[in-house]
Amino acid sequence: MMLHFREPAKLKTKGVIFEDVYAARDSATLENLKELSSKRKVIEDSINQNCYITEAIAREMSGGLTCPFQQDLRKLEQYLPLLENLVYHVDLLGSNHQISWWTSELKIRWSSALGASSFFNLMGPKFYQIDNLHFELGMVLFLYGAILRERALEIVPSDLVQSATLFREAAGVFLYLSQEVFPSLQPTLPAERPPEATSYMSTVMSLICLAEAQAVSIKKAEEKGTTAGLLAKLHYGVAEMLGEAIDVLYSANGQCKDISSRFMEFIWSCKALHELRSQKYLAESLKDAGQVGIAIGILHDALINVKKKMPGEESHKSIFRKEVDVAADMLIKCERENEFVWQQKIASGDELPLPQGNKIVNAKPYRPKRWERELAFKI
Repeated sequence: MMLHFREPAKLKTKGVIFEDVYAARDSATLENLKELSSKRKVIEDSINQNCYITEAIAREMSGGLTCPFQQDLRKLEQYLPLLENLVYHVDLLGSNHQISWWTSELKIRWSSALGASSFFNLMGPKFYQIDNLHFELGMVLFLYGAILRERALEIVPSDLVQSATLFREAAGVFLYLSQEVFPSLQPTLPAERPPEATSYMSTVMSLICLAEAQAVSIKKAEEKGTTAGLLAKLHYGVAEMLGEAIDVLYSANGQCKDISSRFMEFIWSCKALHELRSQKYLAESLKDAGQVGIAIGILHDALINVKKKMPGEESHKSIFRKEVDVAADMLIKCERENEFVWQQKIASGDELPLPQGNKIVNAKPYRPKRWERELAFKI
């Protein structure tokens, strides 16, 4: 089983009406702005949970899609090319004062799902206003990547191959954000900003999605009967990717005081879980090779370490307990077998092999689409 953390997709936003702010010079531009507002409105209603249409109507509006995540992805895919076109034309005008003033009047506001205060605000979510269309583009793409990840999680039980592909697509979206969208936005961002609007958080999310893609690929490898030695390396590869994500967070954010403690615990817990699974498979591989004393030492160390890292989240605890129980049972069996058959010395400390990781997944590149329509403003 995989640990779940669904908060990244729980972004909220305030309404934006483009045609009320940007003065269109012709009817075609006006219609385009109205379409932008309309496409955004259906996204607002969905993520703000203000949409009260029936399942049948929602299915019809989305071309027959029955899954809410797929419906939201369709809405975002219809909005993004129009938004990319607006961003392109506004950027062409550079630092025009009129355009800058109009953009500020849009009052683009998004909440954070990964900030430290996101989970305990009794007055509702805090909204951050940043007067830049690249902020809107970045947050919409972040939401798109997060919902791709949710859809990937949803289909793990039924389609491992497609799930891994969606995780890789999500990783590609976040990688694009970290390399192409947010770097140019950083100099203009105020000190108070949502973590989602930073390059480092997109890098972290990309690494998490890749780790999850590899975790799903391991499930497929287990079904095919892959050797324990290789499974150990693949699980440790997942742990290494999550370790990279932790390093990025701390190098960019010091003590991570403005990052959700639940998000931090999720990453640490996933890392610890895959380290345990890696050590369990390594011990199995060594036992099969007749090195029972080393296998016992690895399992003993693994159980001591993982018990120090037990997560607080109850749903995560239950998954941890099952893995700990499996490793503990394996240790008991190895100890009995060693006592009666092998009588090998129990390895410890420097006698234990260092873990090795293999990484077999990469991000699927995100290719932005722009609806190439000419826009003309009264400037």
